[in-house]
Amino acid sequence: MSIIKHKNQRVAVFIDTQNLYHCAKNLYRANVNFGQVVKDALAGRSLIRAVAYVITTESGEEKSFFEALAKVGIEAKTKPLQIFGSGAKKADWDVGLAIDAVKLAPKVDAVIILSGDGDFIPLVEYLKINEGCQVEIVAFGKSTSAKLIEAADEFTDLDDTPRKYLMGYGKR
Repeated sequence: MSIIKHKNQRVAVFIDTQNLYHCAKNLYRANVNFGQVVKDALAGRSLIRAVAYVITTESGEEKSFFEALAKVGIEAKTKPLQIFGSGAKKADWDVGLAIDAVKLAPKVDAVIILSGDGDFIPLVEYLKINEGCQVEIVAFGKSTSAKLIEAADEFTDLDDTPRKYLMGYGKR
């Protein structure tokens, strides 16, 4: 489906950082260039807010990543990695991302979700039907829910041009 994008459209970008990070690592053994992804997804439109949802670790090794995000105008929302008594780990921001998208939706024309996670289908449907937002998904197609792609107004497949969106890809 072809959608209309014009420079006066107000856009919010919500980044499921863990989803894209793990997809890039598993598919390409590379890191995502989030700045480039957001820039291309905006397509010259007016960015109201870009938020990356990230997990912090005790080692603090992600500090330089947060600084890199800030340099390209992406706000980082953080929470610590949960480690349960059984040794299981949980790093989930889905509800936080969804709540922020619902809260910001009345102030924007388009919402871009950087994730291939099918858990976002109800969010996409809500934003389209209840808020009248154009909803775009940007993710790696090889690991994106087909139903999420179907629910969105537009899908951008990062697998189409991985060299453009990955750092360290093809340099091994």
